[in-house]
Amino acid sequence: MLFAKFISRIPFKVIYIISYLVYLFAFYLFKYRAGTVHKNLRQAFPEKREEYISALTRQFYRHLSDLSLEVIKAQRMSAEAFKERCAIIGAGAVEAASQGRSRPIIVLTIHQGNWEWMLHAVSQHLGVPIDPVYKPLHNKGWDQFIHEVRSRFNSRPIPMKQAGRDILKRKNSFRLFVLLADQTPVEGERSYWVPYLNKEAPFYLGAEKIAYLTQSPVFFAQCRRLKRGYYELEFKELAMPPYENTRDNNNHQIIDAYVKAAEDAIYEQPETFLWSHRRWKRSRTTD
Repeated sequence: MLFAKFISRIPFKVIYIISYLVYLFAFYLFKYRAGTVHKNLRQAFPEKREEYISALTRQFYRHLSDLSLEVIKAQRMSAEAFKERCAIIGAGAVEAASQGRSRPIIVLTIHQGNWEWMLHAVSQHLGVPIDPVYKPLHNKGWDQFIHEVRSRFNSRPIPMKQAGRDILKRKNSFRLFVLLADQTPVEGERSYWVPYLNKEAPFYLGAEKIAYLTQSPVFFAQCRRLKRGYYELEFKELAMPPYENTRDNNNHQIIDAYVKAAEDAIYEQPETFLWSHRRWKRSRTTD
Protein backbone atom coordinates (compact mmCIF):
# COMPACT_ATOMS: atom_id res chain seq x y z
CA MET A 1 0.00 0.00 0.00
CA LEU A 2 3.03 2.30 -0.10
CA PHE A 3 2.22 3.08 -3.74
CA ALA A 4 -1.29 4.18 -2.75
CA LYS A 5 0.02 6.43 0.01
CA PHE A 6 2.49 7.99 -2.43
CA ILE A 7 -0.16 8.62 -5.11
CA SER A 8 -2.61 10.14 -2.62
CA ARG A 9 -0.05 12.80 -1.67
CA ILE A 10 1.21 14.01 -5.05
CA PRO A 11 -0.39 16.76 -7.20
CA PHE A 12 -2.70 15.95 -10.09
CA LYS A 13 -0.18 17.04 -12.74
CA VAL A 14 2.20 14.32 -11.59
CA ILE A 15 -0.62 11.80 -11.20
CA TYR A 16 -1.57 12.14 -14.85
CA ILE A 17 2.02 11.69 -15.97
CA ILE A 18 2.10 8.42 -14.01
CA SER A 19 -1.32 7.56 -15.43
CA TYR A 20 0.05 7.68 -18.97
CA LEU A 21 2.75 5.19 -17.97
CA VAL A 22 0.09 2.96 -16.38
CA TYR A 23 -1.85 3.13 -19.65
CA LEU A 24 1.18 2.06 -21.69
CA PHE A 25 1.82 -0.93 -19.43
CA ALA A 26 -1.85 -1.98 -19.15
CA PHE A 27 -2.70 -1.59 -22.84
CA TYR A 28 0.48 -2.48 -24.70
CA LEU A 29 2.49 -4.68 -22.36
CA PHE A 30 0.13 -6.56 -20.04
CA LYS A 31 -2.97 -6.26 -22.27
CA TYR A 32 -5.14 -6.14 -19.13
CA ARG A 33 -8.37 -8.07 -19.84
CA ALA A 34 -7.95 -7.22 -23.51
CA GLY A 35 -10.10 -10.14 -24.65
CA THR A 36 -12.97 -9.17 -22.35
CA VAL A 37 -12.83 -5.52 -23.37
CA HIS A 38 -12.85 -6.30 -27.10
CA LYS A 39 -15.65 -8.84 -26.74
CA ASN A 40 -17.83 -6.43 -24.76
CA LEU A 41 -17.27 -3.54 -27.16
CA ARG A 42 -17.89 -5.70 -30.20
CA GLN A 43 -21.14 -6.89 -28.63
CA ALA A 44 -22.30 -3.38 -27.68
CA PHE A 45 -21.43 -1.88 -31.08
CA PRO A 46 -22.05 -4.65 -33.64
CA GLU A 47 -22.58 -2.13 -36.43
CA LYS A 48 -19.24 -0.34 -35.93
CA ARG A 49 -16.09 -0.95 -37.96
CA GLU A 50 -13.04 -2.44 -36.28
CA GLU A 51 -11.24 0.91 -36.51
CA TYR A 52 -13.90 2.45 -34.25
CA ILE A 53 -13.60 -0.41 -31.76
CA SER A 54 -9.81 -0.05 -31.67
CA ALA A 55 -9.99 3.72 -31.08
CA LEU A 56 -12.63 3.29 -28.38
CA THR A 57 -10.50 0.61 -26.72
CA ARG A 58 -7.54 2.99 -26.44
CA GLN A 59 -9.78 5.72 -25.05
CA PHE A 60 -11.17 3.29 -22.48
CA TYR A 61 -7.71 2.26 -21.26
CA ARG A 62 -6.63 5.90 -20.99
CA HIS A 63 -9.69 6.62 -18.84
CA LEU A 64 -9.23 3.44 -16.78
CA SER A 65 -5.65 4.46 -15.99
CA ASP A 66 -6.77 7.94 -14.90
CA LEU A 67 -9.63 6.48 -12.88
CA SER A 68 -7.41 4.03 -11.02
CA LEU A 69 -5.14 6.79 -9.77
CA GLU A 70 -7.99 9.24 -9.14
CA VAL A 71 -9.63 6.71 -6.81
CA ILE A 72 -6.39 6.45 -4.83
CA LYS A 73 -6.04 10.24 -4.79
CA ALA A 74 -9.54 10.42 -3.25
CA GLN A 75 -8.10 9.25 0.06
CA ARG A 76 -6.66 12.71 0.74
CA MET A 77 -8.77 15.05 -1.39
CA SER A 78 -10.53 17.82 0.51
CA ALA A 79 -14.27 18.38 0.56
CA GLU A 80 -13.75 21.54 -1.49
CA ALA A 81 -11.78 19.61 -4.11
CA PHE A 82 -14.68 17.19 -4.62
CA LYS A 83 -17.12 20.09 -4.97
CA GLU A 84 -14.83 21.90 -7.41
CA ARG A 85 -14.13 18.87 -9.61
CA CYS A 86 -17.62 17.31 -9.60
CA ALA A 87 -20.69 19.30 -10.60
CA ILE A 88 -24.22 18.12 -9.80
CA ILE A 89 -27.25 18.37 -12.12
CA GLY A 90 -30.78 17.58 -10.98
CA ALA A 91 -30.13 18.02 -7.29
CA GLY A 92 -33.41 19.93 -7.00
CA ALA A 93 -35.40 16.84 -7.96
CA VAL A 94 -33.70 14.81 -5.23
CA GLU A 95 -34.26 17.56 -2.67
CA ALA A 96 -37.92 17.83 -3.69
CA ALA A 97 -38.37 14.06 -3.32
CA SER A 98 -36.95 14.26 0.19
CA GLN A 99 -39.30 16.99 1.40
CA GLY A 100 -41.53 15.77 4.21
CA ARG A 101 -40.19 12.22 3.94
CA SER A 102 -38.57 10.26 6.75
CA ARG A 103 -37.44 7.48 4.46
CA PRO A 104 -34.42 6.80 2.25
CA ILE A 105 -34.00 7.73 -1.40
CA ILE A 106 -32.55 4.94 -3.53
CA VAL A 107 -29.92 5.96 -6.07
CA LEU A 108 -28.91 3.44 -8.73
CA THR A 109 -25.83 3.98 -10.86
CA ILE A 110 -23.31 2.13 -13.05
CA HIS A 111 -19.55 1.75 -13.34
CA GLN A 112 -19.06 4.83 -15.46
CA GLY A 113 -17.02 8.01 -15.07
CA ASN A 114 -15.65 8.20 -11.54
CA TRP A 115 -18.26 6.67 -9.26
CA GLU A 116 -15.98 6.96 -6.21
CA TRP A 117 -15.62 10.74 -6.51
CA MET A 118 -19.33 11.09 -7.12
CA LEU A 119 -20.11 9.63 -3.71
CA HIS A 120 -18.32 12.42 -1.88
CA ALA A 121 -19.30 15.13 -4.36
CA VAL A 122 -23.00 14.45 -3.75
CA SER A 123 -22.42 14.41 0.00
CA GLN A 124 -20.71 17.80 -0.12
CA HIS A 125 -23.07 19.48 -2.60
CA LEU A 126 -26.31 18.24 -1.02
CA GLY A 127 -25.22 17.89 2.59
CA VAL A 128 -27.04 14.59 3.05
CA PRO A 129 -25.95 11.29 4.63
CA ILE A 130 -25.01 8.62 2.09
CA ASP A 131 -24.89 4.84 2.48
CA PRO A 132 -23.06 3.24 -0.47
CA VAL A 133 -23.54 -0.49 -0.95
CA TYR A 134 -20.44 -2.40 -1.99
CA LYS A 135 -19.14 -5.84 -2.85
CA PRO A 136 -16.05 -6.59 -0.73
CA LEU A 137 -12.92 -7.07 -2.85
CA HIS A 138 -11.01 -10.35 -2.77
CA ASN A 139 -7.75 -8.59 -1.90
CA LYS A 140 -8.08 -7.65 1.78
CA GLY A 141 -5.56 -4.82 1.57
CA TRP A 142 -7.33 -3.07 -1.31
CA ASP A 143 -10.73 -3.82 0.19
CA GLN A 144 -9.71 -2.03 3.39
CA PHE A 145 -8.29 0.88 1.40
CA ILE A 146 -11.44 1.32 -0.69
CA HIS A 147 -13.59 1.05 2.43
CA GLU A 148 -11.56 3.86 4.00
CA VAL A 149 -11.97 6.02 0.90
CA ARG A 150 -15.74 5.47 0.83
CA SER A 151 -16.08 6.10 4.57
CA ARG A 152 -14.86 9.69 4.37
CA PHE A 153 -17.17 12.62 5.23
CA ASN A 154 -19.45 10.42 7.35
CA SER A 155 -20.43 8.09 4.50
CA ARG A 156 -21.42 4.66 5.73
CA PRO A 157 -20.47 1.81 3.35
CA ILE A 158 -22.67 -1.28 3.67
CA PRO A 159 -21.64 -4.77 2.47
CA MET A 160 -24.12 -6.00 -0.15
CA LYS A 161 -25.16 -9.03 1.89
CA GLN A 162 -26.24 -6.74 4.75
CA ALA A 163 -27.86 -4.02 2.62
CA GLY A 164 -31.45 -5.27 2.58
CA ARG A 165 -31.60 -5.90 6.30
CA ASP A 166 -29.89 -2.59 7.08
CA ILE A 167 -32.15 -0.38 4.99
CA LEU A 168 -35.32 -2.07 6.26
CA LYS A 169 -34.09 -1.61 9.82
CA ARG A 170 -33.55 2.10 9.15
CA LYS A 171 -36.41 2.63 6.71
CA ASN A 172 -37.64 5.67 8.61
CA SER A 173 -34.27 7.43 8.44
CA PHE A 174 -33.60 9.82 5.55
CA ARG A 175 -30.41 9.20 3.55
CA LEU A 176 -29.28 8.33 0.05
CA PHE A 177 -28.93 4.58 -0.42
CA VAL A 178 -26.49 4.24 -3.37
CA LEU A 179 -26.10 1.00 -5.30
CA LEU A 180 -23.90 0.18 -8.30
CA ALA A 181 -26.64 -1.97 -9.74
CA ASP A 182 -24.83 -3.21 -12.86
CA GLN A 183 -22.87 -5.79 -10.88
CA THR A 184 -23.54 -9.43 -11.68
CA PRO A 185 -25.76 -11.23 -9.14
CA VAL A 186 -24.26 -14.13 -7.25
CA GLU A 187 -24.85 -17.41 -9.06
CA GLY A 188 -27.91 -19.16 -7.67
CA GLU A 189 -29.54 -15.92 -6.53
CA ARG A 190 -32.86 -15.07 -8.14
CA SER A 191 -32.29 -12.58 -10.95
CA TYR A 192 -34.22 -10.67 -13.56
CA TRP A 193 -32.94 -11.28 -17.08
CA VAL A 194 -33.25 -8.41 -19.53
CA PRO A 195 -31.54 -7.38 -22.82
CA TYR A 196 -28.59 -5.13 -21.97
CA LEU A 197 -26.19 -3.83 -24.63
CA ASN A 198 -27.44 -6.39 -27.15
CA LYS A 199 -27.28 -9.43 -24.88
CA GLU A 200 -29.37 -10.75 -22.00
CA ALA A 201 -27.89 -10.11 -18.58
CA PRO A 202 -29.11 -10.84 -15.04
CA PHE A 203 -29.92 -8.00 -12.64
CA TYR A 204 -30.39 -7.92 -8.89
CA LEU A 205 -33.98 -7.66 -7.68
CA GLY A 206 -32.96 -6.40 -4.26
CA ALA A 207 -33.02 -2.65 -4.94
CA GLU A 208 -36.45 -2.86 -6.55
CA LYS A 209 -37.85 -4.95 -3.68
CA ILE A 210 -36.52 -2.47 -1.14
CA ALA A 211 -38.07 0.43 -3.05
CA TYR A 212 -41.45 -1.32 -3.00
CA LEU A 213 -41.24 -2.25 0.69
CA THR A 214 -40.12 1.21 1.84
CA GLN A 215 -42.06 3.17 -0.81
CA SER A 216 -38.88 5.09 -1.56
CA PRO A 217 -38.19 7.31 -4.60
CA VAL A 218 -35.62 5.88 -7.02
CA PHE A 219 -33.16 7.93 -9.07
CA PHE A 220 -30.49 7.08 -11.61
CA ALA A 221 -27.15 8.87 -11.26
CA GLN A 222 -25.30 9.38 -14.55
CA CYS A 223 -21.65 10.39 -14.32
CA ARG A 224 -20.07 12.22 -17.26
CA ARG A 225 -16.42 13.05 -17.69
CA LEU A 226 -16.09 16.72 -18.70
CA LYS A 227 -12.32 16.75 -19.02
CA ARG A 228 -9.40 15.13 -17.28
CA GLY A 229 -10.07 15.22 -13.54
CA TYR A 230 -13.48 16.90 -13.84
CA TYR A 231 -16.92 15.28 -13.87
CA GLU A 232 -20.60 16.01 -13.54
CA LEU A 233 -23.33 13.87 -12.04
CA GLU A 234 -26.92 14.09 -13.25
CA PHE A 235 -29.84 12.72 -11.25
CA LYS A 236 -32.68 11.27 -13.31
CA GLU A 237 -35.95 10.13 -11.78
CA LEU A 238 -36.67 6.43 -12.36
CA ALA A 239 -39.70 5.84 -10.17
CA MET A 240 -41.75 7.64 -7.58
CA PRO A 241 -44.10 6.09 -4.99
CA PRO A 242 -46.77 5.01 -4.37
CA TYR A 243 -46.00 1.76 -6.17
CA GLU A 244 -48.66 -0.73 -7.21
CA ASN A 245 -48.62 -4.41 -8.20
CA THR A 246 -45.66 -5.03 -5.94
CA ARG A 247 -46.43 -8.75 -5.81
CA ASP A 248 -46.45 -9.19 -9.59
CA ASN A 249 -43.30 -11.16 -10.45
CA ASN A 250 -43.49 -9.97 -14.06
CA ASN A 251 -43.64 -6.30 -13.16
CA HIS A 252 -40.12 -4.89 -12.86
CA GLN A 253 -40.73 -1.29 -13.83
CA ILE A 254 -37.83 0.05 -11.78
CA ILE A 255 -35.24 -2.33 -13.21
CA ASP A 256 -36.55 -1.76 -16.74
CA ALA A 257 -36.23 1.99 -16.27
CA TYR A 258 -32.76 1.55 -14.78
CA VAL A 259 -31.50 -0.58 -17.68
CA LYS A 260 -32.81 1.96 -20.19
CA ALA A 261 -31.09 4.82 -18.35
CA ALA A 262 -27.87 2.79 -18.07
CA GLU A 263 -27.77 2.01 -21.79
CA ASP A 264 -28.45 5.66 -22.71
CA ALA A 265 -25.60 6.78 -20.44
CA ILE A 266 -23.18 4.22 -21.85
CA TYR A 267 -23.91 5.06 -25.48
CA GLU A 268 -23.58 8.77 -24.71
CA GLN A 269 -20.02 8.38 -23.37
CA PRO A 270 -18.85 4.81 -23.98
CA GLU A 271 -15.16 5.39 -23.29
CA THR A 272 -15.82 6.01 -19.59
CA PHE A 273 -17.76 2.77 -18.96
CA LEU A 274 -16.02 -0.19 -17.28
CA TRP A 275 -15.74 -2.51 -20.29
CA SER A 276 -13.26 -4.77 -18.47
CA HIS A 277 -16.09 -5.91 -16.19
CA ARG A 278 -17.36 -9.41 -17.12
CA ARG A 279 -21.03 -8.43 -17.00
CA TRP A 280 -22.15 -11.26 -19.32
CA LYS A 281 -20.14 -14.14 -17.87
CA ARG A 282 -23.34 -16.10 -17.14
CA SER A 283 -26.07 -17.29 -19.46
CA ARG A 284 -29.68 -17.99 -18.59
CA THR A 285 -29.12 -21.74 -19.12
CA THR A 286 -26.60 -21.85 -16.24
CA ASP A 287 -29.12 -20.53 -13.68
